[in-house]
Amino acid sequence: MAALAFRRRPAVWLGWLIGLAYVIYAAAQLDLSWPRFLLGLDNGAKFLDRMFPPVIIQPDTMAKGLLESLEIALLASVLGVLLSLPIGIMGARNLMPWWVSTPARTGVALCRSFHPVIVAIVFVKAVGFGAMAGILTLTVASIGFIGKLFTEAIEEISPKQVEAVRATGAPFVSLLSYGVFPQVMSRFVGFASYQVDSNLRNSTMVGIVGAGGIGGTLFSAFQRYDYDFVCAIILAIVAMIMIGETLARWVRRILDVDAKSGDD
Repeated sequence: MAALAFRRRPAVWLGWLIGLAYVIYAAAQLDLSWPRFLLGLDNGAKFLDRMFPPVIIQPDTMAKGLLESLEIALLASVLGVLLSLPIGIMGARNLMPWWVSTPARTGVALCRSFHPVIVAIVFVKAVGFGAMAGILTLTVASIGFIGKLFTEAIEEISPKQVEAVRATGAPFVSLLSYGVFPQVMSRFVGFASYQVDSNLRNSTMVGIVGAGGIGGTLFSAFQRYDYDFVCAIILAIVAMIMIGETLARWVRRILDVDAKSGDD
């Protein structure tokens, strides 16, 4: 007899009905309507018509913004990885006591609790407009993401290799070098390469609030109603992210080959 995806129990159906009723209520409260949606489609079509063909009005400004976004993403990724590695080790429950792992995991959770735009606004107020605020913002975001993945990767390692190194009386650094890192290094590099790609995207977003990068140029173009220049900037951002994704995939492929060769 085929299994049902949802059991026919009154409590389950009641829960679905309550959820559906709340969705309808929320849609009514937020003024969602079909005429408004159709109006949005019409306005969107007019906006797209004004964006094409794309025109590069200020090539120097756009090139400078793209380069600054790239620099912000790379610096933030390096700082985030360097800080996330010790935090990830401290957060691993299979390596550290609870009074060390709990504060480390709490700090990582706090870094993930706020959207990068909110963090960027705080840093812009603290250190002023420019790339410094963007680097600090994306460093916090990197710690929240990579720190969590580092911790989970370490907690999933085989304990046999760790216990074998520990049985020799080796210090903690040797335990990490011979018992932990060989099992997770390829995953660490994969996490780091993905974070660079993520920071490239986020560097555009935080720049809109004044944290440096191409986002500021994009926002200024919107304010001047230079929608053809906006289109050119968007296409340049897409090209930059695609190139970064290709390079990250290439690095991961090389590391996978190296790892397999090492296993052989």
